[in-house]
Amino acid sequence: MTLYETIFARRSVRKYDTDLLDETALKEIQNYVDNAKQLTQAKRAVFEITGRDKLKGGIAPYAVLAYSDNSDASFINIGYTLQEADLWLQNKGYGSVWCGMASPKDPKPDYRILLGFGKTSVPMRAGENDFKRKKLAEISNKDNAITRAARIAPSAVNFQPWKINFDDGQIIIKTSTSGIGNILPGKLFLYDLGIITKHVEIALESENKVIKAVDVNGSGKNSTVTISFT
Repeated sequence: MTLYETIFARRSVRKYDTDLLDETALKEIQNYVDNAKQLTQAKRAVFEITGRDKLKGGIAPYAVLAYSDNSDASFINIGYTLQEADLWLQNKGYGSVWCGMASPKDPKPDYRILLGFGKTSVPMRAGENDFKRKKLAEISNKDNAITRAARIAPSAVNFQPWKINFDDGQIIIKTSTSGIGNILPGKLFLYDLGIITKHVEIALESENKVIKAVDVNGSGKNSTVTISFT
């Protein structure tokens, strides 16, 4: 299964097996996250694997902790990078889940968010129709492989705070935070913007498009990501 195919099968897993991972598996995961692509316009994020015993509110046996500066671009970058890890973990047969409300018991000042993971017996989804999401027309005026992959990206409280526009050789993704989006804690919608950007990028590459640049612009609720491709 490719990462693109995993997009249509992933789920946020909240039930995990008691079996723990060996050191070889944990090192493989750490190595993958350390080498995952990051956005060039953000300060490079740092990732650390820890166990649930060192967390408050964690539901998975392990977690990838994300650290960065406090810029909006860096929050988007974390969403972008950890979503690749999320898909890769599920592609490898693990369960994973974004945990915006969990945190380390002794957090460092630059801690931002975590992705929980571990062994699970919970099955992956059967396909696109298993997802409960907004109608495609609510996030884009295009119905294609790109927007279908984008539509089912995970987001805080499943709010889906995005709009996707197509231009010549470009896809522009904007934040859309009306209604409940205005009361999301912290900068969760910026992580969400990074998450959907990763789904769009993977979908483009599945159609043999070459990504020329991924540019972050604006700030706060006016943030946008522009993906240029050929």
